[in-house]
Amino acid sequence: MIKVGIAGASGYTGAELLRLLANHPRVRIAALTSEKQAGESIAKTFPSLLGLVDLPCESLASCALEDKCDLIFSALPHREGMPVVGRLIQAGKKVIDLSADFRLKDHGTYEKWYGVEHTHKDLLPRAVYGLPEIHRGEIKKAQLVANPGCYPTGAILGLAPLLKSGCIDPFGIIVDSKSGTSGAGRNAGLPLLFAECNEGVKAYNIAAHRHTPEMEQELNGVAGKGVKVTFSPHLVPTNRGILSTLYARLLQDQTLDQILELYKKFYAGEPFVRVLDKGKLANTRYVLGSNYCDIGLAQDGRTLIVTTAIDNLMKGASGAAVQNMNLLCGFPEETGLKGAGLFP
Repeated sequence: MIKVGIAGASGYTGAELLRLLANHPRVRIAALTSEKQAGESIAKTFPSLLGLVDLPCESLASCALEDKCDLIFSALPHREGMPVVGRLIQAGKKVIDLSADFRLKDHGTYEKWYGVEHTHKDLLPRAVYGLPEIHRGEIKKAQLVANPGCYPTGAILGLAPLLKSGCIDPFGIIVDSKSGTSGAGRNAGLPLLFAECNEGVKAYNIAAHRHTPEMEQELNGVAGKGVKVTFSPHLVPTNRGILSTLYARLLQDQTLDQILELYKKFYAGEPFVRVLDKGKLANTRYVLGSNYCDIGLAQDGRTLIVTTAIDNLMKGASGAAVQNMNLLCGFPEETGLKGAGLFP
């Protein structure tokens, strides 16, 4: 049994972490922080947790996370969590950071795309990118895990088998993704008001989304050479889920059956990746509330079309964080996560 804490527990990822951890057999939730809800029970903020998690939230200044917890999830906004993570690492605690602060290995790239100075550059070489299907061995030995972004998770898992085998052109890859509104976080911004986003689908941050360098960094590592992607994110009027459609050019003639076999071998034994049979394409409906990534393939001549579906709050955030915690702590990787999605 380990004691865990969540810094920034009052957002969507915090709520999802609490839902998962409340039923985890090897975990005791020991501390929660929230500046806005300090002094209030977390169940007041999220009534769905009533009777399951009734801990009060504390402010970061008054909550001694390093004294109360063995492992801490940092769900704080980009940049704001850096000093907290730095303090916890110095205290010898294990940390899983759900922000983008430690995902990019080059601090200059981070500062360019996020527009702020990186104040804990010394921790970047120690942070492990938390995608188990690619970095499982490193995660097990890490102290600091940088939980992946939601969009990159679907894109990387969808493209990794192709780039590892060298069968596609690493340039000219297109990542076209649609996300539910919870991906923007729990805030009341104008674009997220019901009347603004319902009954419409819109593209945003085309050629300028912060997840682009994260995708390219990890795909470069898989391919062993430079990879370039064109990333087009879209907002759809649903609560959860990300559907990504990935386009890549095959370098030689291969049948869809051959490519499917490549995927099935690459993900053989992976507990949370499901390669769909020929003729089946990914659908967010079948992964909602689960930690699965579904992958479906289609082919148009030498153009391979890969579809991936994840729940952005699960495999795209909190579910992945619990998966990483299991690896860090030596628990069976599927503990607290195995289960079908919600249907209908």
